[in-house]
Amino acid sequence: MSVFEIKDCALLRRMSGLPPAFNLRELRERIAACSPDVLYHHYCDTQLAPMTDYPDYRNDFAIWARRRLGDQVVAERLGMIDPYVYTSMEELRQVTLDIIDERLSEAFMVPWARPGHEFYCMQAVTIVFDTGKRVTHPDELPSAIRLMTNGSIYFHVLEARRRDPVGVDDFSAWLQGLGGDWDQYIKAIREIDVTFHTLAEIRNELVEAVNMGSGFDAKGGNA
Repeated sequence: MSVFEIKDCALLRRMSGLPPAFNLRELRERIAACSPDVLYHHYCDTQLAPMTDYPDYRNDFAIWARRRLGDQVVAERLGMIDPYVYTSMEELRQVTLDIIDERLSEAFMVPWARPGHEFYCMQAVTIVFDTGKRVTHPDELPSAIRLMTNGSIYFHVLEARRRDPVGVDDFSAWLQGLGGDWDQYIKAIREIDVTFHTLAEIRNELVEAVNMGSGFDAKGGNA
């Protein structure tokens, strides 16, 4: 049986080189011109950043529109975007631009952010390191997941979706590769809503998904 290697990660953030945006029209221009890595960072990497002020918004564009522009309408529209349903960053970019264009067509005035509150396009490199911890059998998953850091949950669930197999978390991919009757656990893991949950909430959902009452048996199937 293959071993699950528990990794952790941190983000090394840097400026994208694009000028800052002071209003929604300028934000549109930056989003149209930015690299896919910038889009990914502001939509997906935000899970690793604390968002205590606006927990309902899970991406930086929506948070900035609400906090700095005071535009709750466009913030809610941007905040409803699930970046993981799109097959490419270009699709995600176009959806974002369409929402902003719609809002610009509705607005009589374009609000500006005060100096010091402009939007800077950032990107990040994911620094991955091995924790040295291993899971040798699926029945060890619940206790192992409970002890994982937010960085580990992010790496194995969210960042994993960028790797092969694309769109799949590491936990269900590992179970699928073991052989045996793990289908109900794989299904439960993949049904977790990762977009609108915090990493702590995702951790709890994972524990519940792999500890569904009956638990795992020692033979590679359901108890």
